Amino acid sequence: MPMETATVSDLDALQELNRGYIRSVQNSDVRWFDEHLSDDFVNSNPDCSFADRTGFLAQIARPCPVTSLAAGDVLIKMVSEEVAIIRARTTYVKPDGQPGAGRYTDVWARRGGRWVCVAANVSRG
Repeated sequence: MPMETATVSDLDALQELNRGYIRSVQNSDVRWFDEHLSDDFVNSNPDCSFADRTGFLAQIARPCPVTSLAAGDVLIKMVSEEVAIIRARTTYVKPDGQPGAGRYTDVWARRGGRWVCVAANVSRG
């Protein structure tokens, strides 16, 4: 398979995974994350704490305090055929009705023939 075809296919898959990630945060969809996070996944939270896979799944299980979560300015960079980085901006509505925004960086790796998220970093403005 030519590299151009593989890259287009990978980018399509990663775009769909990114949409799934955001949708699953908003909907507290632990099942989606259980299927798409690596065993060694780690998340860097906006408060500078870390959450391993188990801790992150516990965070996701709680109802999301924000509404209208959306991603924009999504940039997907293929670092290699096996690693990709997704960077984007988020917008949302806080519980008090005020607008909120942030950024995230997710690292995806192809393992066992499929893409899994191995690391994430979330910041809020």
